[in-house]
Amino acid sequence: MMQQQSPSYIQDIEACIDEIIARVGKRIVLGIPLGIGKPNPLVNALYRRVKADPTLSLKIVTAITVETPKGSSDLEKRFLGPFVERVFGNYPDLEYAVDLRTGQTPPNFEVAEFFFKPGGFMNVPMQQQNYISTNYTYAARDLMDNGINVLAQQVAKREVNGELRFSLGSNPDVTLDLLIMVARARAEGRAMVTVAEVNREMPFMYNDAVVEPADFDLVIDNPAYDFQLFGAPNMPVEPADYLLGLQASALIRDGGTLQIGIGSLGDAIVYACQLRQQQNALYNQLLSELRIRDRYSALIERIGGTSAFEQGLYGSSEMFVNGFLYLYRDGILKRHVYDSEPLQRLLNEGAISEAVDERTLRVLLEHAVVPARLGAADVDFLHRFGIFNEQLRYQDGALLVQGTPFPADLACPETWAAVVANGLGTRLKGGIVMHGGFFMGPQSFYKALREMPEAESQQICMTTVQRVNHLFGEHQALARLQRRDARFINTTIMVTLLGAAVSDGLENGQVISGVGGQYNFVAMAHEMPDARSILMLRSTRESGLNVSSNIVWNYGHITIPRHLRDIVITEYGIAELRGRSDREVVTALLNIADSRFQPELLEKAKRAGKIPGDYEIPEKFRQNTPARVQAQIGRYKAQGLFPDFPLGSDFTEEEIVLGRVLKSLKARLATKGDLMKTIVKAVTVGTAPQAAQRYLARLQLDQPAGQKEKLIQKLIVAELAACGYL
Repeated sequence: MMQQQSPSYIQDIEACIDEIIARVGKRIVLGIPLGIGKPNPLVNALYRRVKADPTLSLKIVTAITVETPKGSSDLEKRFLGPFVERVFGNYPDLEYAVDLRTGQTPPNFEVAEFFFKPGGFMNVPMQQQNYISTNYTYAARDLMDNGINVLAQQVAKREVNGELRFSLGSNPDVTLDLLIMVARARAEGRAMVTVAEVNREMPFMYNDAVVEPADFDLVIDNPAYDFQLFGAPNMPVEPADYLLGLQASALIRDGGTLQIGIGSLGDAIVYACQLRQQQNALYNQLLSELRIRDRYSALIERIGGTSAFEQGLYGSSEMFVNGFLYLYRDGILKRHVYDSEPLQRLLNEGAISEAVDERTLRVLLEHAVVPARLGAADVDFLHRFGIFNEQLRYQDGALLVQGTPFPADLACPETWAAVVANGLGTRLKGGIVMHGGFFMGPQSFYKALREMPEAESQQICMTTVQRVNHLFGEHQALARLQRRDARFINTTIMVTLLGAAVSDGLENGQVISGVGGQYNFVAMAHEMPDARSILMLRSTRESGLNVSSNIVWNYGHITIPRHLRDIVITEYGIAELRGRSDREVVTALLNIADSRFQPELLEKAKRAGKIPGDYEIPEKFRQNTPARVQAQIGRYKAQGLFPDFPLGSDFTEEEIVLGRVLKSLKARLATKGDLMKTIVKAVTVGTAPQAAQRYLARLQLDQPAGQKEKLIQKLIVAELAACGYL
């Protein structure tokens, strides 16, 4: 990856843009990372230059353009304004994203993304038209095929062993592959520029994320351009989410591998795993009382478990989310994997442990991992993984043990005795508990990563998405060994009654998010004999006062084909679909559908001949209602379990309440009938009670000015009362 010369360090972004244009010309195709690794100050300055100069053209190829929340109504802006200022600080929004929404981008600019912030660009024509449908693992290839000639991203910097190094921080996912591709393109004569923008807010991640400064042509290193990373706040975890997470947690095998995503469902899984680890008796009690154990005991025993995580888990996930950090701190994410196929195999088989002793060395010899007569490379290997300690050195064909030379032959009794007595380490070194492609989360997550001791940070390997999401290739054998008993847990939007999943778009062609890595993880689960794919979804969705089923008969667009069906979970249960007939799949999914929609779904399956005409859904599965879910979880919430924000919150107590109240009020105002009832009820509200003042003050409505603000105040007070907060 390294270039032939040191980079040019630039203090001024405008000067950097001048240099980019001088090197690649006036047609710029810019590749920038997904999520938070984008060099926003550089991108904004370049975009402004292109807007002002029609002789230039700019195409950006990226994914997940994040934006600070704005709010569409006056009330939403009152709620969001102080929150955004407090939580997002000086984060600079990407100006092209703002213009995209209003159709104000200039004709000499376009942006193509291979994954949208979920729901972020619905009904934005340019984005819908320029969307690139691809697997995350193909992103680097597709960026190059789109003709990028500038690659830019944020980096962290630090001295490592006395030498300056950069870290790709949150986003080595695609950049590591792109740096290699850019070097090849340059060798073929293409004009290419790589740009690093140093940001002191970016956590310095080790291992594969560390690169040489010389991998970049231009480096912007000026504290004036530092900015707070985009912090995605934790969202509340609803009762249905907790039932989903509790069921999923029982399918995770101790000593296995875990992949989860961002959001409330991922947080629910983490919370359930914490209960399983820290309050195991209570955890098992919950499984029994909620009938999870009764219904799925055979499945849990076969592929999961309910005991505490004695061996621990290893994380292998395209997204290193905040939840993994909680699992690490709680002693759950603790199974180390090692970058050595023979060493990993011996660990998996139990032939060796992470404790190093004489037996370790003997087993390595017996399995020909190292020869008895050691060379320099063999000693390096044994040092790298902590089998030899630092007091043992290799010099001139001999082993120096505490300064005394011995033949570099472990078959020699004197050498063996000296090495065992004074040359062995105590524990294996270089173990990794988490492989991730990119990260994004709340501000507390970034702070924890910045402050993490180096020895702990070294156990997290941010790396290329090819290594995390992909199974095949040069690391296939090692990946299979490391990812034993993998549970790839993803969320989806809808599931058809025959087992296909809809995760990225609608049947009218509108793209909600993207395929990302979901297809890779689902397919990988089918390639490894002890792995399973688990898709989670809430059984229904709401739009205003309208409720629809997320289990549907069929759909005009799918992300995961039905031949890759495996395990599907809703708040009402688990459906194991792999290897099942269509009839069995239909009946299993009917059992976990919302009961309001079961009759219609059943009738459609009968009309299609996919289920016998006299089939009836068993009585025990006909009570799948939201009221039952609320009652089940509500009972435990009253005991202090299942908190709204199990992994902490950036919202204040008042904001949490107001968030619920505004959501409830928005639903009431969604239809004309409820709109009039709600307004009439609000008009009858008298003077705002004292208990409402702190909420009204947060919305700047404690002293309303004019009739409009007075009415809004009354609406808020009425809804606070209706929700039980007064």
